[in-house]
Amino acid sequence: MIAETVCSAVAVAGLGIAAVTAYRKRFLSAARLAAYSLVPLGLVMTGAVQWVVDTAFSPTAWAGFGVLGAAWLLFLVTRAVERRSGGTRKERRAAAKAERRAVAPEASAPSLGAGAGPAPAAQPRPKARSGSGDDFSDIEAILKKHGI
Repeated sequence: MIAETVCSAVAVAGLGIAAVTAYRKRFLSAARLAAYSLVPLGLVMTGAVQWVVDTAFSPTAWAGFGVLGAAWLLFLVTRAVERRSGGTRKERRAAAKAERRAVAPEASAPSLGAGAGPAPAAQPRPKARSGSGDDFSDIEAILKKHGI
């Protein structure tokens, strides 16, 4: 009941200010003030204010908001995990299906026979030298590549 009274008082005060503004020949501002001042009155008349008051003091409503918050949080967490894991469910299923159909890597390489010797080793990566000149060599190479 107090909320409705306060909203009605705010609406009447706003309409009074709008009338004074219109008297000063500022009709656009007066119309805008009238529109803003009628919003609380409309909320009271539609029952939205009563719903808000009932919700604010209802433990069941707050528990419902807590459940909605938990659901929202679960959606966010699952979305973040899905993005980190590499795609959507359809993409993961397609990748798993392709993996099952894939031929073993040994079968696709040419057969050299059992006694052909060990497989060639991968080339070792050159070790980075520690020095002040090396720190900028990568940057210089990139700048030269782009003609700078």
